Amino acid sequence: MWHDYLIEDDENIRKILRNVKRIAVIGMKDESHEQEASHTVPRYLVEHGYDVIPVNPQCEQILGKACYETLSSVTEPVDAVLVFRAPGKVPPHADEAINLEKKPAVFWMQTGVRNQGAARRLANAGIKVVQDHCIYAEHLRLIRPN
Repeated sequence: MWHDYLIEDDENIRKILRNVKRIAVIGMKDESHEQEASHTVPRYLVEHGYDVIPVNPQCEQILGKACYETLSSVTEPVDAVLVFRAPGKVPPHADEAINLEKKPAVFWMQTGVRNQGAARRLANAGIKVVQDHCIYAEHLRLIRPN
């Protein structure tokens, strides 16, 4: 059932945070936006051992890492996709994730980002979906204290 792939409970969010290693971040901003969540959150993830892959067609490099124009252009498999885009801009990214040769295990939409149509398509493709949750806040709450 596709509802089984919509993740909202602490236990499954904790499992995701412990198991993913490489995260493609769509909409990641560079150092000129150092106060915005789309920069501070991925930087925090890097500082806590995650391999973050920036995806933003307007940047060449972020945090010393090559930046990709699209999710489909990322050259290595990713465990998760983290999205910093408006809800209406999520569907093409969801379709990209679904069409990857090696699908990510998780598609995570940051706080304020929720798109039920995209979530349903992702879940039907066997990709776990987290919507409207801040990965930084969840990491602090569920992982960092341990």
